[in-house]
Amino acid sequence: MSDHILVTGGAGFIGAHIVQRLVKEGHRVRVVDNLSTGNLQRLTDVISTIEFTEADLADPLVCDRVVDGIEYVVHQAAIPSVQRSIRDPITSNCANITATLNLLESCRNQGVRRLVYAASSSAYGDTAVLPKREDMPPNPLSPYALQKFVGERYCGLYHDLYGLETVSLRYFNVFGPGQDPNSEYSAVIPKFIKGLLAFQPLIVFGDGEQSRDFTYVENVVQANIAALHAEGAVGRVFNIAYGERISLNTLIGTLERIIGVKAKVKFEPTRNGDVRHSLADIHLARSILGYEPNVGVEQGLKKTVEAMTTTIGS
Repeated sequence: MSDHILVTGGAGFIGAHIVQRLVKEGHRVRVVDNLSTGNLQRLTDVISTIEFTEADLADPLVCDRVVDGIEYVVHQAAIPSVQRSIRDPITSNCANITATLNLLESCRNQGVRRLVYAASSSAYGDTAVLPKREDMPPNPLSPYALQKFVGERYCGLYHDLYGLETVSLRYFNVFGPGQDPNSEYSAVIPKFIKGLLAFQPLIVFGDGEQSRDFTYVENVVQANIAALHAEGAVGRVFNIAYGERISLNTLIGTLERIIGVKAKVKFEPTRNGDVRHSLADIHLARSILGYEPNVGVEQGLKKTVEAMTTTIGS
């Protein structure tokens, strides 16, 4: 049976992948995106089959309008950058907290069945304890991390106080085709791939031994789809990751092997707000959501390199 689903930030990297999957599964999809970091080209294949609104969720009237008639919401809209939030905390606060609160209020007032929220593993901060479990105390180290955690708590409160079904998914370092390599705030994997393909130096902040639980985007899409209907998930928070970690130096070595180019690496001082090590415990998502990350890091890197090579070559 098809549902009427709103995807916020649906022209963003992760949002667009979710939109494409929902359309493929036959759902009616509405997308709202202010295109500040989103790009409509990501939706070229499905734009004729969805309802698209260019607008900003920081405006409560926009939230009321786009939520009207909607059964489920997949809330991906955000300004997703630690460093950008450090430079401009006010703008990111508006996108990450104000917009989320407006959206929750519209969902509550209009009887939305469930909202799935894109939370962030940055909420954990730089804990020495690994893997990171959902019951660990949060310790956000940047405005972005704090904002995403506040959004997560608002989701929990809207469930506890008003009965709105919410599920929060803490993403760990998502990567894949369609991720923008060109911004100074871009994630490390598309930047590294672009640099290797162009024979440019790769910038590493720190010694390169910091590690991440890199998570291919198809796994994250699967988690969002599962969270829309999973029993026992409501009001809870789930780690969404692959469940293994690799260092940036190992990542570079893997990309060198895939692309067939030797990297020139330039090491820079560690940046404020960056976490040293990240690794998720994904047992809860497996048991409650039925989540199973089917695409491993190396397989995902190969798919990403192939997609970026095609894009750069076209």
